[in-house]
Amino acid sequence: MSNTHDPVAVTPLTPEEVARAQTEALAAIAAARDLDELKQVRIAHAGDRSPIALANRRIGTLPPGERAEAGKRIGAARKAINEALAARQAELEAERDARVLAEEAVDVTLPWDRTPLGARHPLTTLQERIADAFVAMGYEVAEGPELEGEWFNFDALNIAPDHPARSEHDTFFVEGPHTGKVLRTQTSPVQIRALLSRPLPVYVVSPGKVFRTDELDATHSPVFHQVEGLAVDKGLTMAHLKGTLDRFAEVMFGPGIDTRFRPNYFPFTEPSAEMDLRCFVCRGASAVPGNPPCRTCKSEGWIEWGGCGMVNPRVLIACGVDPTVYSGFAFGMGIERTLMFRHNAEDMRDMVEGDIRFTLPFGMEV
Repeated sequence: MSNTHDPVAVTPLTPEEVARAQTEALAAIAAARDLDELKQVRIAHAGDRSPIALANRRIGTLPPGERAEAGKRIGAARKAINEALAARQAELEAERDARVLAEEAVDVTLPWDRTPLGARHPLTTLQERIADAFVAMGYEVAEGPELEGEWFNFDALNIAPDHPARSEHDTFFVEGPHTGKVLRTQTSPVQIRALLSRPLPVYVVSPGKVFRTDELDATHSPVFHQVEGLAVDKGLTMAHLKGTLDRFAEVMFGPGIDTRFRPNYFPFTEPSAEMDLRCFVCRGASAVPGNPPCRTCKSEGWIEWGGCGMVNPRVLIACGVDPTVYSGFAFGMGIERTLMFRHNAEDMRDMVEGDIRFTLPFGMEV
């Protein structure tokens, strides 16, 4: 067997080539930004196909006198690369651990529970917000029974015996119409009780549950909620009513909301009006011919919110108040309707079916 060797074939074993391979490996190791990049560097510069590994395989092609020196050279380079890899891996692991601790830190002093938190019903929180708004204006929150006497629910409010609202078609009578007991169809009886039990002047607001014989659908329910307000004092006018309801609208829908009074008729107020809000979707633009239609206001530019007016003198007399000395105003709004306007809810059934997917987005507002 010939001991001759090809100088070209063993070029990677020269000191210069080994030093260059070691330098490139150390530079790549230092440039690795994370453990994944370092893994690729390890494969490229310390794996079976790396320049140092391929050079080590060629030591056998050298003359016997040169093999020991080449082996020491290759071994020193491999040791330097492995030490650099281990040091860089320790640095990157420490950086990763510090980052994970910062990103996934858990405050073990916080209270916790295996049971996920629920949410308060938006009708409840909205009634509380409404009550807070009127308390801030000097009103008192009044409550009354849901099972009412017919006199409080109808007669005292100037609703005639032959009025359609007094029929079984619209009202839930308890133990028959002859008993005079009804599930209240409005929270107005609370106002009558307030006038009878409180000294004048009276400023009360009464949110609560009411009942009517409607089928449950997207816009009606046999059980729903109203907020009604009553103010009786000397010198009250429609201007006071308008200012009060404008402030109420601002609290519910934000500043800059436009309102208007539209003449209407209610037995218990005279004069009476419907209060409308300018559509907060199209801002009234859909009412102008040629503009795109608006589903919210049906292209009318305004949305009906509730009824109001000056208290009918007959109601004051029924409660023992002298209408020549005192005047008053009253108003009533549906709380479900207000919720639908505030949060773009389209179906009243969502509010009564108890699906937590409806209530959870409202959170635990207190």
